[in-house]
Amino acid sequence: MTGANSTADRELHLPVAAQDGVDALAGMTSRAEERGYERAWLPETWGRDAASTLGVVAERTETIELGTSIANVYSRSPALLGQTAATLQEITDGRFRLGIGPSGPAVIEGWHGADFERPLRRTRETVDIIRKVVGGEPVEYDGDIFTLSGFRLRFEPPETPPPIDVAGLGPKSVELAGRFADGWHATTFTAEGLEERLDDLRRGAELGDRDPDDVRVTLSLPACALDDGEEARRITAQHLAFYVGGMGTYYRDSLARQGHEELATDIASAWASGDRDRAVDLVAENVLDDMAAAGTPEQARERVAAFESIDGLDAVALAFPRAADRDQIDATIDALAPEA
Repeated sequence: MTGANSTADRELHLPVAAQDGVDALAGMTSRAEERGYERAWLPETWGRDAASTLGVVAERTETIELGTSIANVYSRSPALLGQTAATLQEITDGRFRLGIGPSGPAVIEGWHGADFERPLRRTRETVDIIRKVVGGEPVEYDGDIFTLSGFRLRFEPPETPPPIDVAGLGPKSVELAGRFADGWHATTFTAEGLEERLDDLRRGAELGDRDPDDVRVTLSLPACALDDGEEARRITAQHLAFYVGGMGTYYRDSLARQGHEELATDIASAWASGDRDRAVDLVAENVLDDMAAAGTPEQARERVAAFESIDGLDAVALAFPRAADRDQIDATIDALAPEA
């Protein structure tokens, strides 16, 4: 966790929305590498899988670090996540960081057909098993969910095991990250909401007899910087409205915990009733500037800087709105680059 006088790294999330091809994602990453971004994260939802895509991206880049944010803990076994992490660490020459988490019931049940059961315990056991796999140890494990025996990784483990980050929104999931993981991934937070969860992270680190400064904190920040500042704000508000209103209760509950319960309910109700414009307006009028960096390049840079100044935050990863096209994504990468 970054101290008060430190500067957070600037990273980016590759687009969650469908792109023309893997070439497009590799091109965005190369552009980010040229402009000084520290790392590119690839989300895995119901689009291209993270492992194959990052393998291609790794071959077409040289220095930018790469990671998954997030790979869910239901669609792959913990051992397979460990195999994947070890392989990507090899392919990237040590540039890989594994971000995992439970995702949410909408994706796990609706897309993967799995029961969204015991997400915290499953995440905890998955971290334990991955550590054994990437460390080259015999994987002997007797947990509440997983029991494994008789195997170890069938190739030389990475000299430097890839760090394992955990995503989470609620107090208990963030406490878990502080207690067991190498980092925490935060998303859809206001500055005040993030600071409250950082207290949970510190408590988790203390419970695990760890130094909170050893737990790397990354915030995924919706961002869009365009000469047409109103368009940038509109599509970013639409992005947030979709997550709060259209992705079940997961993000709605998170916004409610941050002191916006009535607003979260109103956004969800408007979205569910088909009044998407109303849901977007509610975001734009109330929390857009608290949860995103959107507008003209100058406006967006100001908001990014405000988040980067939060004590305890190590990296801000810019996330593009779902509706952003390639030109808008490239413009935002350029406008908000660390060297801009």
